[in-house]
Amino acid sequence: MEEQWRRALIADDVAAADDLLAEDYVGISMTGQANTKSQQLDRIRNRRLVITSMNLSDSKVKLVGPVAIVTCLTQIEGTNEGTSMRGTYRYTRIYQKLPSGVWKTTSFEATRVPESR
Repeated sequence: MEEQWRRALIADDVAAADDLLAEDYVGISMTGQANTKSQQLDRIRNRRLVITSMNLSDSKVKLVGPVAIVTCLTQIEGTNEGTSMRGTYRYTRIYQKLPSGVWKTTSFEATRVPESR
């Protein structure tokens, strides 16, 4: 699912992003901005969030019943509200398995990793 999300963002594929997000989704960006599902989809649709490159590494998954907690390190190039967000980020994404058996992203939070000097 992480790869599906990565591909959806790079392609500005709002329909694919819509399929991956739970109705009660809340995402917290690197700037502390909280977004609902509809707000996140609007950010992609209106190109207020533009990802041109996203390389994932150091992925870890912890399953707790019908919940999966994923942590990843990512190198990103793109813009957020017109401001460059090129850099390294660590994030946590929480998936919930719905009664239908489908996994959806219910929560996300990203933190910028300071550059080494």
